[in-house]
Amino acid sequence: MKTAEILLGLLLVGSVAVCDAQTPRDPEVARIAGAEPWRTDFSKRAVPLEEIVSGGPPRDGIPPIDRPRFESVREANRWLGARDPVMIVEHGSEVKAYPLAILIWHEIVNDVVGGLPVSVTFCPLCNTALVFDRRLGGRLLDFGTTGRLRHSDLVMYDRQTETWWQQATGEAIVGELTGTKLRFVPQTTLAWKSAREMHPRMQVLSRNTGHQRDYGRNPYVGYDDRAGSPIREFFRRDTDPRLPVMERVVAVEMGKGWAVSFGTLAREHVANATVEGVPLAVFWRPGAASALDRANISEGRDVGQTAVFERRLNGRTHTFRSAGATFEDRETGSRWDLAGRAVSGPLRGQRLRAVPHGNHFWFAWVVFRPDTQLWTP
Repeated sequence: MKTAEILLGLLLVGSVAVCDAQTPRDPEVARIAGAEPWRTDFSKRAVPLEEIVSGGPPRDGIPPIDRPRFESVREANRWLGARDPVMIVEHGSEVKAYPLAILIWHEIVNDVVGGLPVSVTFCPLCNTALVFDRRLGGRLLDFGTTGRLRHSDLVMYDRQTETWWQQATGEAIVGELTGTKLRFVPQTTLAWKSAREMHPRMQVLSRNTGHQRDYGRNPYVGYDDRAGSPIREFFRRDTDPRLPVMERVVAVEMGKGWAVSFGTLAREHVANATVEGVPLAVFWRPGAASALDRANISEGRDVGQTAVFERRLNGRTHTFRSAGATFEDRETGSRWDLAGRAVSGPLRGQRLRAVPHGNHFWFAWVVFRPDTQLWTP
């Protein structure tokens, strides 16, 4: 079967199964719950249930990683290519890398970084690589995959209350915790080469996951092809005419939303903006492969790598521009890397505060934040 046909089946199939015992007369609950014994309180919900569809696999059919194992940069270097995309999460003195070559098969890693309990998540259908704090109201949560989608985005569930969560927004949409929201934790998706140079002592998620998967292979070949992606068949027209459906954007969850396209960043390399009163800088550099292009992730076309920082440091707002392989602030002439560290100049040793962001497909961002502000130079 062709990849496009598989993807269309995954996105369109709906589960027609027996009614959930909790609400046997509600056909919408029966449809989304299927035959699985959910403890979810389906009477509490923030979204129409008809927007939730089966993604194909059952609950945890795409298995999250609950006991992640890690290896050194040297060990990971044996199998990761220079352009392989990896998610970098830092907290305290600890840095961990989560290769998309693994996450594309599992979508969720429940972990702890520098003492902070996190869920590292990746939805291939939306290109949403996001990290959440697993603590909520004094309760520690861990997450699995429901096997359901909303607007093509992963719907997660927590095992403590079986509330369903929208991965793209971190919002509880069905169940006991409906109306609450997880806190985003900053992450950057970088090329392996960049990550290992900036963080030579970091820990890297190991392929020794306890599952048999063809790590390094992309099961969604051609999915992000702007001209021929199967996702285009779901749209009679572009979701929002400001950008093509499959354009990648750096998206920031501030106010009604703020975004800048990868196309703009590939030309400008830097975006200086003020969002909700916060001065931001977006850095872009080439070098990272798309995880959703070629059969071998390492061979995917170059889509670039991004980072977002608050450009106010020690009470002073800085303006950045591209400077070769680094970035330079106009105020002091200091040079900065993709980790937001000043590597030369008067501010050497200083570091910018990272701002949580995602590199979503445009359709996957604007469907949740239709009034988003789109940056142009």
